[in-house]
Amino acid sequence: MSSILFYTSPARGHLFPVLGAAIELRSRGHEIHVRTLASEVERVRSLGMSAEPIAQKVESREMDDWKGNSPIKAVELAMKTFCDRSVPEVNDVQQAIKKSAADVLVVDTNSWGAQAVAESSGLPWAVFQPYFTFLPAPGIPPFGPGFARMNGVIGGIRNKFVGKILFSKLNKIALPELNKTRFRLGLETFTSIEEMILRPPRLIYFTTKALEYPRENWPDNFRFVGPGLWAPDAESPAWLEETDRPIVLVTCSTELQNDRPIVEVALETLPKKGFFVVATSAAYPPEELVATALPNTRVERFIPHEPVVERAAVVICHGGMGITQRALSHGIPVVVIPFGRDQLEVARRVEFAGVGIRLLPKNLNSKTLNDAVQKALKMKEKADLMAREMAASGGSSLAADTIEELLN
Repeated sequence: MSSILFYTSPARGHLFPVLGAAIELRSRGHEIHVRTLASEVERVRSLGMSAEPIAQKVESREMDDWKGNSPIKAVELAMKTFCDRSVPEVNDVQQAIKKSAADVLVVDTNSWGAQAVAESSGLPWAVFQPYFTFLPAPGIPPFGPGFARMNGVIGGIRNKFVGKILFSKLNKIALPELNKTRFRLGLETFTSIEEMILRPPRLIYFTTKALEYPRENWPDNFRFVGPGLWAPDAESPAWLEETDRPIVLVTCSTELQNDRPIVEVALETLPKKGFFVVATSAAYPPEELVATALPNTRVERFIPHEPVVERAAVVICHGGMGITQRALSHGIPVVVIPFGRDQLEVARRVEFAGVGIRLLPKNLNSKTLNDAVQKALKMKEKADLMAREMAASGGSSLAADTIEELLN
């Protein structure tokens, strides 16, 4: 059996999807080593795997894309974050390879320095990606702004024009630091950031084609494995069992994004419409959101989502891939209120697939949210079909198979 090293960026939304594959590989007899958030090290160790924190300089570089005043500016800030983290990642991954005596490397798509080290190491390696790819293709809107698909001549012109502007900006931000690192490691330099997506022998793509925009051809290194749905075991809380109202789960991002209006409007609106609202405030202390306990509501900073999703009628969220795909995997339609990052693209794909409603933050109020929930409830049949597609996609077992392919 082999020693397999997983290196994640500092986000639970990137650790949890790949943990299912790591656990599966451990069950097959492989020795698993994980580098991740310091706060998650003990959890990973409790699952029977070796774990160490990623370098403090990597974890302390905040993802500050929420400061962007436009979707494109937010993407630029995210790219700058990945560049800044890539510098300390190099030494961090090199030390981790040595300490773990790794035979295979599995690296986070957001860990650009780690990817360069993986490529230069001579070891088999893969990248895992828990959000939609920004790789362009004919008929696909440029990633970031959340454009709707548009066919015909006008759509083609828009995609080409905006895509050229967007990638020009991203290349200007990313390529100097990427290529500086690659040069130091003896690798050829990139001429476009797109090349980074195509470079790994395997890209483990944690979604399903049923939720992606259709393309004529996917790159040979892409492997659709379905959503990464691993989550810590959790019992259903007593208060959840006591309500006989239809349940709406409302979630904010675990990283600061100015998305608290999602919870505030939901708490104000939906209990009056006959729902029981369960809200997780995440980056915001619950006491900042509700001065007193409201009837037919429950607000917690963090609670396991799985028991709530299993009973929910609708999930309202910011559009993080984790909660969105978890809801859909249970056949629960979603209302996505995107605040940035990849969330604008998630909202569009949910809309395109007919499994949920896209509601922009600027349009969020009591009426629009209630209308969105009522429309989402009518999408249950398509959400159930999506759940069946996801169940058949392979999941952690297929992700583990993909990693084992590298050993052959």
